[in-house]
Amino acid sequence: MIRTRLVLAVLAILLASMAGVLHADFRASDPGVQTDARGTGAPLPGLTTSQLALFNAGKETFLETEALKDGLGPRFNLDSCAGCHAQPAVGGTSPTSNPQVTVATAFGANNTVPFFVKPNGPVREARFKLNPDGTPDGGVHDLFVITGRNDGSLSVPNNCQIAQPDFVTQAQNNNLIFRIPTPTFGGGLLEQISDSAIVANQAAEGQQKAALGIYGRPHRIRITGTTNVNGNDGTVSRFGWKAQNKSLLLFSGEAYNVEMGISNELFQSEREEDPNCQFATTPNDTTNTDGATGNDTLSDIEKFSAFMRFLAPPPPSHTTPGGAASIGRGRALFGSVGCALCHTPKLRTGNTTVAALANQDVNLFSDVLLHHMGPGLADGIAQAQAGPDEFRTAPLWGLGQRIFFLHDGRTSDLIQAIEAHKSAANAQFQASEASAVVDNFNRLSEGQKQDLLNFLRSL
Repeated sequence: MIRTRLVLAVLAILLASMAGVLHADFRASDPGVQTDARGTGAPLPGLTTSQLALFNAGKETFLETEALKDGLGPRFNLDSCAGCHAQPAVGGTSPTSNPQVTVATAFGANNTVPFFVKPNGPVREARFKLNPDGTPDGGVHDLFVITGRNDGSLSVPNNCQIAQPDFVTQAQNNNLIFRIPTPTFGGGLLEQISDSAIVANQAAEGQQKAALGIYGRPHRIRITGTTNVNGNDGTVSRFGWKAQNKSLLLFSGEAYNVEMGISNELFQSEREEDPNCQFATTPNDTTNTDGATGNDTLSDIEKFSAFMRFLAPPPPSHTTPGGAASIGRGRALFGSVGCALCHTPKLRTGNTTVAALANQDVNLFSDVLLHHMGPGLADGIAQAQAGPDEFRTAPLWGLGQRIFFLHDGRTSDLIQAIEAHKSAANAQFQASEASAVVDNFNRLSEGQKQDLLNFLRSL
């Protein structure tokens, strides 16, 4: 009996020693995309019957596939909103299986799949930094054209003969950058955060932010003596990678024209006006004054914006990954290392006509400000008043179910995404405002890093 106890004691010591070795060798890692059912993609709670009906009508339109008769193209990136905004539910971001690969040659279209469009994602749009004469460009250059496409929707031949952009040459000239779709969950809550709340949060914890080199500024697009093409009024913009769009309606109208080539009542001109490529009246999408119901009268972009406005924010998990204790420790570390100084855990909406959106906590983990992100993330693109190294603090709600990170989808690894936030100044750009925070993250123990990563993937 004594001998058995001695053997067990020795085994316990050996196991403890082995555990110590294993613990010493432990390295934190991204828990990966969370697949637990969280109810992401549901409508906001508290919607009225008519608001819920509008949400459903908007979702149906968001899911529609556009045809040539609808005005698709002549240049486009995809033929459906939901194709880009699909992960983990309709309204989200890029899925793993990239629909751009199949749409390139669908219905006989004469497109070549660009080298940067991969079957396993992410969905991408392409922009050029400069025009051929060296002046700033920054606009979207659509991947595909309708040349050769015959989807059976036309009563006349498709004689369009335009060609795709030369992306290979642009890449060789270091003139090509990418963007991936931003998630739209909780868009209505984000839309209803007042400018004053954003500015007050900007001023909060000023000494701590300054000590870490964090400043940030709201994206205000002011009217001056020049034409303001988007009609912005000097209030704070908040949608898009550079917070370039003020509202969900503007976001919808621009995306419809840019991503699918469908002109509308906000963007009435075709981006490509070759007469041989026009198969629908301009603008392609308009208010239907003969609609049988109120929802039937609405244009597509109004339905898109209503769908996004009434989308609930992504529900977090309290137990996965890693368990509730680890997630709780990670949340505390998120604040102590300085992540929360930009990724503000909570803002609040003001009073509004939709009760479900009024005076609500918005747990978006963003200050909605522009920050200088250093040469490592700079894309060389200026949009309105947002500079070539500035980006809006990306909201982190729903991060647990995202596949691709950063504005160009360059990584699917959360640690790599964090490390990419650090970069020193060079001759062109100042240092990233997040560099000191990344240093704080790197000084954590591996176990602490894992807790923080578990917390982020719980969102």
